[in-house]
Amino acid sequence: MPEEQGELPELEQRREELYRELSQVGDFRPGSLNEVRRKCGKPNCACAAPGHPGHGPQYNLTRRVEGRTRARHLRLGPELDKARREAAEYQRFRDLVGQVTEVNDAICDARPVTPGSAGDEGPAETAGEKGGS
Repeated sequence: MPEEQGELPELEQRREELYRELSQVGDFRPGSLNEVRRKCGKPNCACAAPGHPGHGPQYNLTRRVEGRTRARHLRLGPELDKARREAAEYQRFRDLVGQVTEVNDAICDARPVTPGSAGDEGPAETAGEKGGS
């Protein structure tokens, strides 16, 4: 236990660093970018030849909305560049949130139990009160 108490200030400092990084996350959106090539279906088109990859590339931003996959077609240039930045920033956000969660879990493990603290009494008293009614 003494070594856990020694690491508590380091963990709290790391959490503060992660919170600072989170505050600097820019615009983001969930989803992933997909490069798509398609065959047009015209029998005389070059894309109909065996081994031809198809027309494209075209880019879609794909994400889940209300349990369904939604794809949004993106135009090449500034629109695609913007979506790339936003999707990358979302990945950065998710990574930081995961790190904050891990550090907080370690802080909870390292923090000593003190009698009479607010977290100790809540669930035990509530369960006792319900059982006695």
